[in-house]
Amino acid sequence: MGQCGITSSKTVLVFLNLIFWAAAGILCYIGAYMFITYDDYDHFFEDVYTLIPAVIIIVAGSLLFLIGLIGCCATTRESSCGLATFAVILLLVFATECVVVVLGYIYWVKVEEDVDNSIQDVYIKYNGTNSDAPSRAIDYVQKQLHCCGIHNYSDWRNTTWFNKSKNNSVPVSCCQPKFSNCTGTLNRPGELYQEGCEALLVKRLKEIMMYVIWAALTFASIQMLGMLCACVVLCRRSQDPAYKLLVSTNTDA
Repeated sequence: MGQCGITSSKTVLVFLNLIFWAAAGILCYIGAYMFITYDDYDHFFEDVYTLIPAVIIIVAGSLLFLIGLIGCCATTRESSCGLATFAVILLLVFATECVVVVLGYIYWVKVEEDVDNSIQDVYIKYNGTNSDAPSRAIDYVQKQLHCCGIHNYSDWRNTTWFNKSKNNSVPVSCCQPKFSNCTGTLNRPGELYQEGCEALLVKRLKEIMMYVIWAALTFASIQMLGMLCACVVLCRRSQDPAYKLLVSTNTDA
């Protein structure tokens, strides 16, 4: 029965190490995606520390790749030192992912407040030129999220750009693609996006943060199983050092 438990634990460990390699790539991708998203929407954030979960999750992904390598070697060679190192690093990654979950939730709650505090200022700074960073940010958000204004297109009436232009129009980034001749004029509001950008931007950012939280929780659960299997193999090895290797060749041959 003990031999069966060892073999099962080693089989699961080998399989988990392959999952860890895949997980490492996924976590690094999610972290990089957060950086790219932040770069697109950074004008709507007041707190640069929102990127902390992204940094941590990239570090965790890098460590997971190392864990997979150590785990495969330690499991197939039955190295007590290797398995102990594997379990310790796995515990550290598990702890970092718990931190990601906590920070992710904190920033998930703060997203709406951050966007609400900054979006008005960004719209006021809009001048309609492509060389102006806030202007590019607003045009990008309106095109990508299919929105116009903060709450709706009428918010543009309160901006400096609208009052200076005096053409009763909003930026063409507010135009729906199906209206090819749309110029942004408020005389034809049906051609404009009807939803405001604030609610959609908050929703998008919260979705991204939630992906990070669920990814960290999922891989943390898998790592708990990995630590359990490593402990089983280590304990059995100390009691019965003569058990057979799961993946081995005849070294005496």
